[in-house]
Amino acid sequence: MTSRVYLDHNATTPLAPEARAAMLAAMDVAGNPSSVHAEGRAAKGLVERARAQVMAALGAEGADLVFVSGATEAAALALAGRGLHGGDIEHDAVRAHVTCDLAVDAAGRVAVGDPGAAALQIANSETGVVQDLPQGLAVSDLTQGFGKLPFAFNWLGVGMGLVSAHKLGGPKGVGALVMPRGTDLPAQILGGGQEMGRRAGTENVIGIAGFGAAAEAAARDLAAGCWAEVEALRDDLEARLLNDVPGLVVAGKGVRRLPNTSCLVSPGWKGETQVMQMDLAGIAVSAGSACSSGKVRASRVLRAMGFDDNAAGSAIRVSLGLSTTAADLDRFAEAWTAQYRKHAARAA
Repeated sequence: MTSRVYLDHNATTPLAPEARAAMLAAMDVAGNPSSVHAEGRAAKGLVERARAQVMAALGAEGADLVFVSGATEAAALALAGRGLHGGDIEHDAVRAHVTCDLAVDAAGRVAVGDPGAAALQIANSETGVVQDLPQGLAVSDLTQGFGKLPFAFNWLGVGMGLVSAHKLGGPKGVGALVMPRGTDLPAQILGGGQEMGRRAGTENVIGIAGFGAAAEAAARDLAAGCWAEVEALRDDLEARLLNDVPGLVVAGKGVRRLPNTSCLVSPGWKGETQVMQMDLAGIAVSAGSACSSGKVRASRVLRAMGFDDNAAGSAIRVSLGLSTTAADLDRFAEAWTAQYRKHAARAA
């Protein structure tokens, strides 16, 4: 049986071996991190080790980092009730708490007039477009850039940053909110006062341990230049498809993007149809953010960039990982162009 090709790494990444090993080891630690006995201290040690690992990978040494259930909870903790402004390219977890009135240009970049009253992602999950974050920005969703882009929270000049473990080889169900040391942030989940009084509830020790190990491994791979190799594969794929498919548009091409992301727009060929056809061919891609996939509608990100509904509903996202090979992309390109030709013949 032919193995499947996974090209949906922006939705979630496979669990890194380092994360798996750390989680298995954490399963044998029985204590509650809030307990003062030896077992509790052992569990607390795992949490604090992971905190240091994530902070080091983020370039956030000396900052405060609060473990939460994921970037969605981090967004709520950072943004709820603050009345900040954002653009329509933001993830739904951010859009739920901001007024979406910031202008987005045709390349997917956002103009921020008052950084202290705004939230802006570092990179878009659908197009991969990377933003120039202004100094003094209130909040940034760092999720897609963490582990793929070289940056340090301590020199971004951002008030708070959101990250998620499962986007860089960690487990699902754990994330973090990072902020300068001593930031005043009222808790939304009240109870035992865990996480420096900012997020009550017994810590997810196993998930947190996996997050720490994954972040450390991701920082190592980034420093080693592994994503440059992925970017070269992505660029070769785009060149091949643009040569073979008339009318194909790569959203955001020409500006800085994540090294692994291609948003392919084929007007008139529905994105969800493409996703299903690729799935039947043994290839996993998506029609946009995983949180909105399965909902038959035009991409609001592409609409914000000026694409009409026909084009915005005819896009797929191909997102590579460190395990992606040239053979994987050959298989995708052959399957996708074959289906495109069938679509074009029917439309003729």
